[in-house]
Amino acid sequence: MATSIKTFLEESRDELRKVNWLTREEATRYTLFVVGISLGFAVFLGALDFLFLKIIETIIAR
Repeated sequence: MATSIKTFLEESRDELRKVNWLTREEATRYTLFVVGISLGFAVFLGALDFLFLKIIETIIAR
C-alpha cells in the first residue's frame, strides 16, 4: 500500500509540472475581469429588482 501511495504522489507531482500556470499579470487581469463582470451583473440585477419593486408598489397602491 505504501508503494502505491508513493507512486500516486510521484505521478501527481509529474502531472503538476506539465500544467501551464498563469503568469501573475494574467491571473490579475482575469481576476479583475471576473470582478468587473460580477459587479456589472450585480448592478443589473439590482436595477431590475428596484424596477419590479416600483411596479409592485404601484399595483398595490391602486
